[in-house]
Amino acid sequence: LEWPAEGAPRALGVVCHPHPLFGGTLTNKVVQTVARALMANGAATLRFNFRGVGASAGSFDDGRGETDDLLAAVGAGRARLPGLPLWLGGFSFGAFVALRGQAAADAARLVTVAPPVGRWDFSAIEAPQCPWLVIQGDRDELVDHAQVATWMAALAPQARLNLLPGAEHFFHGRLHEVKAAVSAFVGG
Repeated sequence: LEWPAEGAPRALGVVCHPHPLFGGTLTNKVVQTVARALMANGAATLRFNFRGVGASAGSFDDGRGETDDLLAAVGAGRARLPGLPLWLGGFSFGAFVALRGQAAADAARLVTVAPPVGRWDFSAIEAPQCPWLVIQGDRDELVDHAQVATWMAALAPQARLNLLPGAEHFFHGRLHEVKAAVSAFVGG
């Protein structure tokens, strides 16, 4: 849990990391970038490891248990910072988990970076009822940007898509643009 540099927090940010079986952890550079953007805009921000990652107990559970992990992290954050709106974020597999948990977590804002549409079953995802930003590279080698845009438009036409031309899945050399997009979305 990290605190904003100045003043009392105006939101609780929770950010989910990429796939645990492919090296995803709370220290992933995209996850850290999203967390920094939330903190720069006044959120106390929590990053956590899913089950079986680092010192966390348990083992990978295809998104089900990881959604439970997310909801437990949100509960812990809310116990420490009651009454604050939740800004929920995730990268890749973490975006899938954030989407799975956003309704139950009652997110006030949702940021998903490279949601892995086509790689996981998105059929049960509920349309977010909060403002929602999707950040996607058009050269993503793991996630088809056109498939993401089509799925997103069908689910929540009012959602915002920030398509970064030339950006790949891990946003090499483009993290400043990810941070700027998140800041523009939650700022103000």
